[in-house]
Amino acid sequence: MEWDAANGSSRSSGANAANQSSSPPRPGAASHRTLRMATTRRTSPRSWRTASAISPPAVLDLVQLHCPPTDVYYRPEVFGALDRLVEAGKIRYYGVSVERVEEALKAIEYPGVASVQIIFNCFRHRPAELFFEQARKRQVGILARVPLASGLLTGKLTRDSQFAADDHRNFNRHGESFDVGETFSGVDYSTALEAIEELRPLAPERASLAQFALRWILEFDAVTCAIPGGKRPDQVADNCAASDLPPLSEATMRAVSAIYDARIRPGVHQRW
Repeated sequence: MEWDAANGSSRSSGANAANQSSSPPRPGAASHRTLRMATTRRTSPRSWRTASAISPPAVLDLVQLHCPPTDVYYRPEVFGALDRLVEAGKIRYYGVSVERVEEALKAIEYPGVASVQIIFNCFRHRPAELFFEQARKRQVGILARVPLASGLLTGKLTRDSQFAADDHRNFNRHGESFDVGETFSGVDYSTALEAIEELRPLAPERASLAQFALRWILEFDAVTCAIPGGKRPDQVADNCAASDLPPLSEATMRAVSAIYDARIRPGVHQRW
């Protein structure tokens, strides 16, 4: 659900609303998980009042503004509106989903921000440099989104892979429709495939590359959870199994960093 502070209404234009529960912990205190179930709901203050007359009002555990324009982070009235929703008992917590580290750092200046979704994976290391430390100090939950870089880090894509016409991996490779960082994490496709071949031998025996990539994310204590997608039950099960892998060695973590520095950093590090 996305709140429009200008006219006092709300709209479900891509923001995330987590499932309801009786007494959820603050997102920053959540344990590591690789999958979060989420739902979205179109609603408004008027519909809340109408629903309240029929049944007890629903309470959303977590509402996140999904990648609003950067200017929104400099409009306190937007976050004030969210604070009022918390005070009214309509939502328990709220957060944001961001494109850039700078947006994340600005967002957590607002004390009510409880969570931040940010792209973080083996091809996007910058959030770990400063943002993670600041989020930890403020007890802000971090949801690592695009953890598999639009499927690249599954190791299943090749130079010959074809994508449907309505798949952003086909129509947004160069940012034609929205921020290019959302597609393959902004990494040049050919460069990414070369890096994948260097990452592949680092995966533990009997672990998929996707599991390895998710386990790498969970090595960072500041991360609350990673949120990969899955079209089939077996994909979901494979992703969840990453939580059961043993910790990665320091040598492995250094090797991932070396691959990133040599192949990926020049093209993406300072952009997001």
